[in-house]
Amino acid sequence: MAKRKPGSSKKRSTEPPRAQAGEDRVLAKLTEAEEDLLRHMEQGWRLETDSLGGSPVLRDLKSDEVIRPLSANRSTVEALQKRGLIVPGKDGDPLTITWRLRNEKK
Repeated sequence: MAKRKPGSSKKRSTEPPRAQAGEDRVLAKLTEAEEDLLRHMEQGWRLETDSLGGSPVLRDLKSDEVIRPLSANRSTVEALQKRGLIVPGKDGDPLTITWRLRNEKK
């Protein structure tokens, strides 16, 4: 065995490298249904559900057209809410929840 010279010992870091600013929270990839709902909401459609969060529908604010996205359900809306991408809006109807995109404050 070779002897080490004094003062030349290599210290190994036990801590993992720290994340850079802005890398604190990495969101998992969105599903196709979640992307579809967010894309419609960004284009001016309003997401509405019943009071329990089920039966999501998209309403066009300009023409008042209503569509029922086939791929979206209650768990899709819950996942978007848990990720902080949508929040319930204030509406006068107690049986309907109107969702809106969350505004990022910087």
